[in-house]
Amino acid sequence: MNMLMQLGSTFLGTIVDVLPIAMTIFVFQVLVLRQKIPHLKKVILGFIYVLLGLAFFLEGLELALFPLGKLMAQQLTDPAFILGADATMEAIKQMDWWDYRWVYLFAFAIGFSTTIAEPSLLAVAIKANQVSGGTITVKGLRYAVAIGVSVGVALGAFRIITGTPLHWYIITGYVFVVIQTFFAPKLIIALAYDSGGVTTSTVTVPLVAALGLGLASTVPGRSPLLDGFGLIAFASLFPIMSVMAYAQLSEWRARKN
Repeated sequence: MNMLMQLGSTFLGTIVDVLPIAMTIFVFQVLVLRQKIPHLKKVILGFIYVLLGLAFFLEGLELALFPLGKLMAQQLTDPAFILGADATMEAIKQMDWWDYRWVYLFAFAIGFSTTIAEPSLLAVAIKANQVSGGTITVKGLRYAVAIGVSVGVALGAFRIITGTPLHWYIITGYVFVVIQTFFAPKLIIALAYDSGGVTTSTVTVPLVAALGLGLASTVPGRSPLLDGFGLIAFASLFPIMSVMAYAQLSEWRARKN
């Protein structure tokens, strides 16, 4: 019963969030363009599907993805898992960044798998393949972006564990991106910058955010507010580099052949 009440509350909240979008579209169509909305019944049915889908998705985040990401972070950073059940307090205090190597591997794997499953990335990859006449392959772009996200999330996990400042990584990363932009093929530059945005969508963000908050909550000396956020910035930055690197590598191989 409580679950149904929570779902109903989420559905009402979704209506409030989506209503401005619907009102904007309808107002511009009727008052500005002064045209009837084509297939009005289908459009209304589509909005209903959107409302239901968002409500179930948001409820699923609260029930599954957020708790799962936090639980994995807690288990992987548990001293009993890292050092064994008989770990002493002295050994726990002497733990360094390498002791959390399973966290980096999990962050890499979760970044790669969630990006491959990202529907927005698939849509962009299909359009890029069509526009480029097959020069940019769907699978190649998806794997290039996924590798960038996985490296970024793993490096972000390292930052949380070591407690180093976030801006060191972000400034260095964007300096590298600017330099790389001058040498990357012009065909891929705009797509590479867009790829950093499409990765941070419905599938990737919830798990990555939960992982960051879970790590910051369980690693000694870390603050969830100060250190728990920032992984999504890594997930947005590194795909830009990996996609341009993918294009540069493809261009180099084409010249060699």
